[in-house]
Parts: sequence; C-alpha cells; structure tokens
Amino acid sequence: MNKPDFIASDVHLGAVPDQTERDFVAFLEHVGPDAGTVLINGDLFDFWFEYGTVIPGKHFRVLAAMSKLVDAGIRVILMGGNHDAWGGRFLREDVGIEYHTGLLRTMLGGKQALVAHGDGLGKGDFRYRALKTIVRSRAVIALFRAIHPEVGLRIAHAVSRTETRQDDGAMRSRAQFLEDWGKARLAEEPGLSYVVCGHAHFPACVRVNPGRYYLNAGDWIRHNTFIELPPQGEPVVRKWPLPLQAA
Repeated sequence: MNKPDFIASDVHLGAVPDQTERDFVAFLEHVGPDAGTVLINGDLFDFWFEYGTVIPGKHFRVLAAMSKLVDAGIRVILMGGNHDAWGGRFLREDVGIEYHTGLLRTMLGGKQALVAHGDGLGKGDFRYRALKTIVRSRAVIALFRAIHPEVGLRIAHAVSRTETRQDDGAMRSRAQFLEDWGKARLAEEPGLSYVVCGHAHFPACVRVNPGRYYLNAGDWIRHNTFIELPPQGEPVVRKWPLPLQAA
C-alpha cells in the first residue's frame, strides 16, 4: 500500500526497433524496486500466440524482466490487447504474471480501477466486434495452432499495420472516443477512482472529479510514456528515460 503502481501500454514488440525492448526492460528494472503493481495494458507484443509448448522466442529479455519482478513479489498484470490476446499457460505459469482479456476490475494506487485495453469498446464498430469474436474463438485458435509457427508469424506480420500507421487523425479520434467512454464509466460508477485504457497511443491523465481520473499510458512507439500512481497524491504521466537518466 505504500508503494506506487505503474502503468504502461502499447509497446508493440516485434514492430519497433530492438532498442525499444531494451529501453522497456530498463524501465521495468528501474521501477521494480519501488513498485507495488506493474500493469501493462495491452499490445506489449505486436503479435503473441502460444502454440502449446512453443512460444515466440524473440522477446525473451522482457519476459525475463517480468518474471524477475514476479519473483521479487511484485504484482505484474498483462492485459491482452488486439495484437496479443492469445496468451495462456506460459505467461501465467512460467512467467508468473496475471494475464487478462476483456475488462478487469482491480485496485490501483489503493483505489478502485476499471481496466480495459480499449479495442471493441462501446456499441459501434460492429464489423470489428464481430471479427474480434471470431478470431478469439476456440475454433479459430485451434486452426491457427495447427499452422506451423513460422507461417503463423509471417501471416501476423503481414496483417499488422503498426509499422506503417501514421494517421494521427484517426488515432486522435480513437483517443477521444476512449476518453469519452472512460468518463461515462466514471459517471455511472461513483465508486470508481480510475478508468484505465490503452489502444489510443496517446497519453492522457484527465481529472474528471477530485480523485477520479481517466488514464491512458500512451505508447512506446512515439511517446515512451508511462503513468505513476502514488499511494497518496495524484497520478502523473512520465516519459522514459527519466530526466536524471537522460544523456
């Protein structure tokens, strides 16, 4: 209860330079000694899929860093985003993190929080919501698991638009939609102190009422931002590297 919690999201490992993973590992190692909870709110990986006992091996550094935090008694939560919603036994049992998809109600900063990555929220975007239901179905997962992992990775890379997406207008519209959704949840549930989303790729710390906030940690593609939730006081958006560590 006396330690701050930290939130990051949308690192998209696999679609960013290798240095980004090293920077994110440095962030985890830096906050670890002081953290109560580390929440990674979706799309840590640009693609993640567990083929039974076979997993993507490229991002072992960040997996090892998360496991080290767990071994130190720190709560590590990973939300499945629209790029990495196919996690399972390896993440939960071998790495030791809490892995969730959908909505998560939990305590952050000693207060009630509602956490969602942000894809498919609200009542619109019926085509995406239908596609999301299909691709996360047991039948499709079983079919994809039957494909050789190298082929599956090539397919995932071919359909990802992370590396080429530059449409700030569309992304800002998404960010505003999620902020409005978060504000509506806070209005509906007076007991909530925080609504936390990712997916928008724009950091936000919006004070709705005293002690009540909509939060978005941004991304590690362009912003390298995270949110610190102190046990007392107000949440704050910070940028990595921290000023004292800057060259």
